[in-house]
Amino acid sequence: MSTTVSSNRIELVVLDMAGTTVADGGLVEQAFAAAAERLGVEPGSADFEEKLGYVRATMGESKISVFRHLFGDEALAQQANAAFEEAYGELVDGGRIEEIPGAREAIEKLAADGRTVVLTTGFARVTQDAILAALGWQDLVGLTLCPADAGGRGRPYPDMVLAAFLRTGAVAGVGDVAVVGDTSYDMLSGVRAGAGMVAGVLTGAHGRDALLAHGASHVLGSVAELPAMLVELGR
Repeated sequence: MSTTVSSNRIELVVLDMAGTTVADGGLVEQAFAAAAERLGVEPGSADFEEKLGYVRATMGESKISVFRHLFGDEALAQQANAAFEEAYGELVDGGRIEEIPGAREAIEKLAADGRTVVLTTGFARVTQDAILAALGWQDLVGLTLCPADAGGRGRPYPDMVLAAFLRTGAVAGVGDVAVVGDTSYDMLSGVRAGAGMVAGVLTGAHGRDALLAHGASHVLGSVAELPAMLVELGR
């Protein structure tokens, strides 16, 4: 019986959005404040600051998972998540978002080099679509994924990475996949998926030490450096 052997060439690149390819200027915290206030958490209170601290610490995790932890009750979590997504969408529609410098060019260069690129997020689909529309990125890549597209579990679970692997059929094995993100949760999801490369970028929530501690095999200044690095590693 023959076995398919991974080529060990990175041909599928799974890229995070906010903090990695998209600069949102702290909109997550602003949207959380709006959502918390709607659920009766008084801005500036000890409860608010504690919850905001958790939001900061878990950047990159699926937002509904964060709200389940913060509010416990599923109905409250869903209410908070809906309020968050609405507030974030309004901020995006108000022009409060832009690409990380060089991100679109990097994605286009990866594609030109024959690599398949998938964009992933911890936000809901409606928010992801609003971000893509605001940037004019609707047709930039062939596949975009949010937690609901991968069975409902976001990072740090490996599900979105594995969904990208399965749905694109672009590579022979997970060893040919690169996962790139700005948070420890991105790194964990890549490690748990068995990705051949797990790369952190320093344009978002977490610094070099946190990225390395959670499994980064490489740390880049930004996603703009990724195409050249992959070319160099492929030689």
